[in-house]
Amino acid sequence: MSVVARQGFKYSLIGYTATLIGMFSIFIFTNDLFFYGTLRYIMSAAEMLVPFVVLGISYSNVKFFGKTHDDDKHQNMLSLSLALVFFNFIVFLLIFFLIPTFFPDFTKMKIWENKKYILPLVLTLSLCAILNKYISNYKRIVVSNIFDNLLPKLANLGSFCLFFYFQFSEQIALAFFFGMFALMLSGYIYYTNKLEKISFDFSRDYFKKDDFYKEFAAYSFFGFLGTFGNHMAINNYMIGEFIGEEEIAIYSILLALISLISIPQLGLFNISAPIIRKNLADGDMLELDRFHKKTSLTIYFLGAVLFGCIMVGFPYLTHFMPNKGDMLRMYEPVIWIWGSAVLMDLATGFNGNIISLSKYYRFNIIVMLLLAGLTIGLNWYFIHYTDLSLIGIALSTAISVTTYNLIKVIFNYFMFKVSPFSIEMIFVSIICTLAITVAIVLPVFENNFINLVYKPAVVLLLIFIGNHFTKIFPIEQYINRNFIKSILKFK
Repeated sequence: MSVVARQGFKYSLIGYTATLIGMFSIFIFTNDLFFYGTLRYIMSAAEMLVPFVVLGISYSNVKFFGKTHDDDKHQNMLSLSLALVFFNFIVFLLIFFLIPTFFPDFTKMKIWENKKYILPLVLTLSLCAILNKYISNYKRIVVSNIFDNLLPKLANLGSFCLFFYFQFSEQIALAFFFGMFALMLSGYIYYTNKLEKISFDFSRDYFKKDDFYKEFAAYSFFGFLGTFGNHMAINNYMIGEFIGEEEIAIYSILLALISLISIPQLGLFNISAPIIRKNLADGDMLELDRFHKKTSLTIYFLGAVLFGCIMVGFPYLTHFMPNKGDMLRMYEPVIWIWGSAVLMDLATGFNGNIISLSKYYRFNIIVMLLLAGLTIGLNWYFIHYTDLSLIGIALSTAISVTTYNLIKVIFNYFMFKVSPFSIEMIFVSIICTLAITVAIVLPVFENNFINLVYKPAVVLLLIFIGNHFTKIFPIEQYINRNFIKSILKFK
């Protein structure tokens, strides 16, 4: 088995394990939404602030690794990158503690009240970001996936269990929460040193030569600008800051369910990148357009199937949660709104990758900034000028993400003459809408477990029948013995 195959198999295994832990945790976190909301707020606030400390330096550790490695200066780059993060963090702290001088009300905000947890986490995650990207140069993705995907979920789960089930104080539970991320940083350091012994070199001569530092700084700056599109961290922070801890917990749980819709696109973009790059280099826009439409239809079809099952099964799933998930059901429209936005995102396929791999890559950064600005502006409006609460946040995100994707669709159409949309997508939408509608109007049994199983089953059956006659998606190519055997082979 090749290194790539082993890494890919293990990466997928870790990813699905983390997903299962996340789904299982939903039934635990609903026991105390306020404390879970506190955990999510601290994490989201830290994630939102990390880019202002890293300043895109992590991306430069990938971009310039080949050059520095050839010159045997990659350890020099790593050393200076880590030193810069420490320096940036000190500057960041000075600015953070000076803010109350100019804006006294800042001390009344939750981000100030929780600074003893948030600020150390910012530094920890910033150092992890550098090491994460640096490790990726060695084509090792499994350990990083454990640190990035699995440990945060275990931190949430362990901290919550200490507080709720074992009755430890909130301070001890939060100390455990931070301790897991300290463990993550220690793991990154150990693994980086294992791949190649770390040899600190803080000399600046190499970066001064031919003004290499200017090129490094310029690329880092563009990487920094590109990080502003993390609308999930923005949403979670603004919900926690201006609405409440319980609401951020509810929103996080609902998004965990909605994230299942995106499973079909996992790994697709990495696999597609070489094909996109080749088509762009050859100027073969017809083939790129064909490939774009095919992959977009595939992930849209699979996402729509999952969306339908989640929609009809969600009301009955909540009955197995503490207090029968009353608060979750109250915000059921969030699933409909945000789920539809995710489907739109799937339908537009790898729009961003086409732009990123072309000479117009800077356009992605401009659109990303637009997404961040639009998200913040709409969130502010819905929070302060309406009573929609989480539904308003979902509308804000849906509008922002849809606008973001449509701009990229239009750009790609005029620049490359490619589009992700096809007539088959309309038939997929019709079939799935009819299947969901029929499942909803069918009789409801007194046993919620039966409802939870049979209603999604009806959706699957009707979509299968509709697809059988329209021949939109070649299901028979995937549901057979040869395909199952092929995915178990690693050559």
